[in-house]
Amino acid sequence: MSRTLYDKLVDAHKVCDLPDGDMLIYVDLHIMNEYTSPQAFSGLYTKGLEVWRAEAHLAVIDHVNATRSREPHDTESKLLIDNLQSNCSKHGIAFYGLGDPRQGIEHVVVPEQGLVAPGMLIACGDSHTTTYGAYGALGFGIGTSEVEHVLATQTLRYKRMKTMRVTVNGDVAPGVTAKDIIMKVVQVVGAGGANGFAVEFAGSAIHSLDMAGRMTVCNMAVELGARAALIAADEVTETALKGHSHSGQFAYKAESWISDPKAIFDEEFTISGADIEPLITWGTSPDQSVPITANVPCAEDYISPKAKALLSRSLQYMGLIEGQSAQSIKIDTAFIGSCTNSRIEDLREAAKILEGRHVAKGVEAIVVPGSAMTRIKAEAEGLRAIFEAAGFEWRPEAGCSMCLAMNDDIAMDGERVASSTNRNFEGRQGRGARTHLMSPAMVAAAAISGHLADVRDFK
Repeated sequence: MSRTLYDKLVDAHKVCDLPDGDMLIYVDLHIMNEYTSPQAFSGLYTKGLEVWRAEAHLAVIDHVNATRSREPHDTESKLLIDNLQSNCSKHGIAFYGLGDPRQGIEHVVVPEQGLVAPGMLIACGDSHTTTYGAYGALGFGIGTSEVEHVLATQTLRYKRMKTMRVTVNGDVAPGVTAKDIIMKVVQVVGAGGANGFAVEFAGSAIHSLDMAGRMTVCNMAVELGARAALIAADEVTETALKGHSHSGQFAYKAESWISDPKAIFDEEFTISGADIEPLITWGTSPDQSVPITANVPCAEDYISPKAKALLSRSLQYMGLIEGQSAQSIKIDTAFIGSCTNSRIEDLREAAKILEGRHVAKGVEAIVVPGSAMTRIKAEAEGLRAIFEAAGFEWRPEAGCSMCLAMNDDIAMDGERVASSTNRNFEGRQGRGARTHLMSPAMVAAAAISGHLADVRDFK
């Protein structure tokens, strides 16, 4: 029987079927951060359980830590960080803490260390674990009780999902990035259009992406509602597996992890790469986006009362008016970072736009490399000098930073941010903060202009 890549991954990790129709699956690698793990360890202690396979877990500090300094910015953050370090020490779990040269955002660190490979199943208490689908691996976020279960048993209760394939065919125009591709997919499929699905991305535009681009696509598949995102393994995957500290630790053959030619998906979408332009979000959901050359929607663009009401609420929160030109939207802050776009490739693309230019007066610009290794590499390439000469603040410590209001990098009420992050919900970057999602290069263009701008004007 022909099978999808998703079905192959699930079948390879199934331990047994359960009486209620679910199954028990084996987890190859479990990743933890300081924010979602404390209650899980407490549960272990209460039940008198031990960690079953300490070598199959990795813990990092990334969500609550400060990025200006290595010192925790408040007592609660310090408690969370110290608690994770103590738990890992007790159970013999690898811990990449502050000051460790391997520390950084979990979904940047794991590929950087060579801890992901085609055919793996990776779980983490963070929804953007879908990132690892870029390698032909099955990655998904789990809750605290599931973190406890995988610590104790290395297994999880799992329900097989429906499958969706999104094919993006053809070449994309210059200036269009992986971030624009996935934002277009979210726009077409809808913010909840993939609820209950595992999504496989296919087509020439997808397979033309480098591994960093593929990770961006799979990372933001969560914004479709998908709990898993996948791209078939190929030569790009094989190349990306080499040269890292833990390369070869997981010995899966890349050529095995593709969907069979006659595999049937429950849903299919096809998008032309030629139809994609650089995009920005105007509203409070990742699917509320328009090309940078377009205008904010008007009520007459929608038919249903519900859609009109959603438009009205989003515009009110964002402080915009119907029909306003996207490029007329002025910004207060430019932020480059997050598990979506803080890799060395992202920094290089932004630096190309910034070199020889300067941030507009009145704009605060911040860049946070996704890991200590990324920062060191970027500094060696001269990227830090370019960012700082352009007026960006270069943060010395890696972390999630301004992606979410969980640390000291919080946008103020009414502050408008051009952001390379993944979510633009109300309050995501701070109470009343207004977030516009876009690619790192587009953030750089906005920082220079003082308003949302077309990166193609800066090439």
